[in-house]
Amino acid sequence: MNASSANVTVVLQYRDSFTKAVIKNVIVVVLGISINYINASLIHTFSKHQIFYTNPRYILFIHLVVNDMIQVTMTVMLFVISYTIYKINVSVCCIFMLLVVFTTENTPLNLACMAVECYIAICIPLQHVQICTVKRTLMLIGLIWTTTTFSGLSDLFITFATQPPGFFYSQVFCIRNNVFPHPIITKKNDNTYLVFLVIVWITISYTYFKILFTAKTASKNAKKARNTVILHGFQLLLCMASYATPNFKEALQQWFPKNFTDSLFAIYIAVQMLPRSISPFIYGLRDNTFRKYLKRYLLCKVSTKTQTRVILVKLLSTTRFNK
Repeated sequence: MNASSANVTVVLQYRDSFTKAVIKNVIVVVLGISINYINASLIHTFSKHQIFYTNPRYILFIHLVVNDMIQVTMTVMLFVISYTIYKINVSVCCIFMLLVVFTTENTPLNLACMAVECYIAICIPLQHVQICTVKRTLMLIGLIWTTTTFSGLSDLFITFATQPPGFFYSQVFCIRNNVFPHPIITKKNDNTYLVFLVIVWITISYTYFKILFTAKTASKNAKKARNTVILHGFQLLLCMASYATPNFKEALQQWFPKNFTDSLFAIYIAVQMLPRSISPFIYGLRDNTFRKYLKRYLLCKVSTKTQTRVILVKLLSTTRFNK
């Protein structure tokens, strides 16, 4: 998450043909709607069953899902805006960028917390109930948001102190470097994110190997937890790909100058969209409890629609018969 971790529209600084632009926007919008629809179904299922919102594991998961929904919504909006309006007011762009920064930085911290919860559940199960309480989980989520909010708002305060008032009324292409341009912000973010990543990777690696050792002699749940931590690591690796985007972008420009925009579009999908589609799979499909209630919700929804159609058909038939 360096200076361009939130630069979700970097791919669009180079203009495409009208047809290609329409195709790319349609792909992004469809992907965004699909991911948000699945995530909204997960949130609805979570809110309807007490078994989930009294369980710290699912609270952390649904926090990640909400975080992903905000992230996807903002990135899709910025993608479409960069093709249509192209330049927007700096003040408006600041709001968009802060939301993207907050949610981008939340993800690795939340993944680390989920890995620790798996570790406690498998390696010290007798203390899980005492350690992982709902209250502590909510406090942990609050700490995550406090940390990322402080990091993001510091960029804004530095910009306020170093830029003239007229800067916030100007029009810019909405990327992070354009609204938070001071060099000290880049250095600050690089150091902050390096610390974040070291802590998160140490946490995930430690929990993985502890669970791996337990899984060799323990239950099926331990092996499933080990696989879950692996998926967390893969998801984190995809999120980290955004750190290497600037260097990779320069290499792509030299290697594929004629297809540069297409290469950057592929990076955008891989870095911004793909990591957000993994969360539903980790718990929404792999977790037996969540999958059971999610299926029940979806089946009830389909059943309700069928019953409604049957009632309408009966009413129409009755009306015709009376006539």
